[in-house]
Amino acid sequence: QVQLVESGGGSVQAGGSLRLSCLASRNIFSIEAMGWFRQAPGKQRESVAIISNGGITNYADSVKGRFTISRDNAKNTMYLQMNSLKPEDTAVYYCNAKSSRLWGSWGQGTQVTVSS
Repeated sequence: QVQLVESGGGSVQAGGSLRLSCLASRNIFSIEAMGWFRQAPGKQRESVAIISNGGITNYADSVKGRFTISRDNAKNTMYLQMNSLKPEDTAVYYCNAKSSRLWGSWGQGTQVTVSS
């Protein structure tokens, strides 16, 4: 199972930007899908953005037009570019990888805090 480490979180004001990175322990070329998820205090974890190994992307309605998911197979890294951040984007962000139609275990995530 691939190991993933998230980074890039921080504190920004509303309207600001952050780029999250997800570094994999091995080549990600063959991974069928990777994704970003988030969990806000008191809420369930939710899907933010998914990217297939063919580059097909899917976004939560709440982030469409503001967030962009991408993957760099040469660097074994997936990214989430987050623009026009809102206070409601505040959460712990996690990355994950799907293999044999199952998502893997969760890492520690990276905290994103957006102040108004």
